[in-house]
Amino acid sequence: MDPFLVLLHSVSAGLSSSELTELKFLCQSRVGKRKLERVQSGLDLFSVLLEQNEMSPENTVLLREMLVSLRRQDLLRRLEDFEAGAAGGAAPEERDLRAAFDIICDNVGKDWRKLARHLRVSDAKIEAIEEKYPRNLAEQVRESLRVWKNSRREDAAASHLVRALRACRLNLVADLIEEGQRARALQSESGDPVSLSSWDSDSPASGASR
Repeated sequence: MDPFLVLLHSVSAGLSSSELTELKFLCQSRVGKRKLERVQSGLDLFSVLLEQNEMSPENTVLLREMLVSLRRQDLLRRLEDFEAGAAGGAAPEERDLRAAFDIICDNVGKDWRKLARHLRVSDAKIEAIEEKYPRNLAEQVRESLRVWKNSRREDAAASHLVRALRACRLNLVADLIEEGQRARALQSESGDPVSLSSWDSDSPASGASR
């Protein structure tokens, strides 16, 4: 079975009836009332959203928003595992960008607003992100990066993020991204698995504010 469908089956099986009701409420602006009335399970809802191109293996933004709203960290981890697997089959540039997103989300912390402004994310969009995820700093960071990526489209690259980080004096985070790129390049050249945990765990993250 398609890995994304496996993920959706897994998420659906983990939803309670009250959580399904909450998700249906969240989708009122996306799905017609009659279709929502016929939804009896998470899979029913996901099927409708797939049909309407509201989500796909390449576009998991809505699914992430749903799981964040439910505060289901266990299901979010399954989504992140899927995204990591999808990244493994992506082009090198896309893998570098996704890895950069993860490193920034783990290390930038409250400095994300400064970085977002340097990436030309408007103050209005920054305020909207804060309202959307009022108590979830990691999702605020990730959403700001998604907004930036959507604005740059095919032009978005990890190198742009590195330059922006250095301009904001977030050099430690920039170094982590570049070290990750070098590790993946070595792995690609040698064909041997290279553990990224060595540089990730040994590099201090205390220099980045949270």
